[in-house]
Amino acid sequence: MSVLEILKERGYIAQMTHEEEIEKLLEKEKITFYIGFDPTADSLHVGHLIQIMTMAHMQRAGHRPIVLLGGGTALIGDPSGRTDMRKMLTKEEIDRNAEAFKKQMERFIDFSEGKAIMENNAKWLLGLNYIEFLRDIGVHFTVNRMLEAEAFKTRMERGLTFLEFNYMLMQAYDFLELYRRYGCVMQMGGNDQWSNIIAGVELIRKKEGKQAYGMTFVLLTTSEGKKMGKTEKGAIWLDPKKTSPYEFYQYWRNIGDADVEKALALLTFLPMDEVRRLGRLRDKEINEAKKVLAFEVTKLVHGKEEALKAQKAAEALFEGGGEIEHVPSIEVSQDIIGRKIVDVLFEAKVIPSKSEGRRLIQQGGLYINDKRVENVDECIKEEMIKENAILVRKGKKEYHRLLVKE
Repeated sequence: MSVLEILKERGYIAQMTHEEEIEKLLEKEKITFYIGFDPTADSLHVGHLIQIMTMAHMQRAGHRPIVLLGGGTALIGDPSGRTDMRKMLTKEEIDRNAEAFKKQMERFIDFSEGKAIMENNAKWLLGLNYIEFLRDIGVHFTVNRMLEAEAFKTRMERGLTFLEFNYMLMQAYDFLELYRRYGCVMQMGGNDQWSNIIAGVELIRKKEGKQAYGMTFVLLTTSEGKKMGKTEKGAIWLDPKKTSPYEFYQYWRNIGDADVEKALALLTFLPMDEVRRLGRLRDKEINEAKKVLAFEVTKLVHGKEEALKAQKAAEALFEGGGEIEHVPSIEVSQDIIGRKIVDVLFEAKVIPSKSEGRRLIQQGGLYINDKRVENVDECIKEEMIKENAILVRKGKKEYHRLLVKE
């Protein structure tokens, strides 16, 4: 199968320009393509996995990816998919975030000589002369056409700053620069980037008289249309310090039955025959498919060793087997004895607030060593500490282990 057929079969593609030309191009040539990532946080999250996986599929087929870090565009902020303006970051914060992105992507992408490129658009954007840029690039954009873009439409009522209005020009200019520097002929991205990608394709045609191409991917959503990778705590991050491998594993282990096949196709390299077989499982058997999904995605993001630890921890808690020491642990001191459970859990960051802890107890959702906590004022007792640890459960599925230091 060609890489385009693979991407279609697995359900990645949302839209593309010049489909027949792209099909012939990817079969006959080894192209250079790019995907942009604005380093506005100190870690990638689950929502980025679609772009990372497509890069990996393309690289496996012999094509060369450029990971473009938006060190320049992040200083402006992409209005796409936003109802408000993004937080402004310093150059130092952006550089630090970009370095974190590279380490996380190295699990998926081979950055050895000639295999892939990591660039930063700060290299050409930060030194631009504004007047020259307007005369050279701005002349090719009409305001009327730009206002038709969904990214701008959704912001018109709330207010769109002139700063953000420039984002489309900057991204189009990135594509032009990468075309000139590396012969990059295709931009890929999430479907919310369609207007920005088209702008770059058209700019290359106008400035260079050459054909470039664009392709967008589906967004990672559930069968109900909600974004995957969101929990009550917030985003599911790829950084193990922000989302532990166990929490990461458990997220995939507990997704809805209707989302399992889609997630297996998009977020693993399992053969599609196996993906479809697992997707056909029903009732209790679908849990086997969820275990495979959780293990495979955790292995890709955190490595096989961490995936095995997470798997064993889950087995210990939910199936009566495995190794409980792999459950995420939080160190606490012995002076917790006699203190209120709510206070201890808040200080250990097991609960976001004391009021949330009291609500959890009142609703019967907090357990110590699998015994329900009945009273909001209940304190930690010495007999609760077993083998220097206290097992805390929130609801049916969220476990934490308080490791009591001697």
